[in-house]
Amino acid sequence: MDLIKAIEEGQKRAFTTQFKVGDTVKVYFKIIEGKTERIQVYEGIVLCIKNTGARKTFTVRKESYGVGVERVFPVNSPRIVKVEIVRAGKVRRSKLYYLRDKIGKDKKVKELLGGKISNFINEQNKAAEAAAHAQEEAIKAEKSAEHTGAAQA
Repeated sequence: MDLIKAIEEGQKRAFTTQFKVGDTVKVYFKIIEGKTERIQVYEGIVLCIKNTGARKTFTVRKESYGVGVERVFPVNSPRIVKVEIVRAGKVRRSKLYYLRDKIGKDKKVKELLGGKISNFINEQNKAAEAAAHAQEEAIKAEKSAEHTGAAQA
């Protein structure tokens, strides 16, 4: 059992944005198509957060051409570049599955207002961008080290 926990701890990311259920977020997700990579932005409301540790996931729901679309993202996935908070939601439940049945204005979640919240969101977004930049730099350094190691061998 301890071996599994040790492996899971190694899979965790060092940084994560502190969003919660009810927040409207933009998830920057890396898509790999053949040899090309691109970043796709998925914006929607966080319906639920499940599990803990390395297995932690969150579900984001959005409306696309009048059809509700949900997507589950692993928090510790290396394909998630960053998660940006657009709006902080004010909810009293841990799972917002009831939004699936709502139509029009009923689907809206109240916004958490106040200067502290907007400052908190700005700080979280800046920290996430800095951490993503640091991760990209680490990957570039690792690749350059591999290239120099291959050239010497």
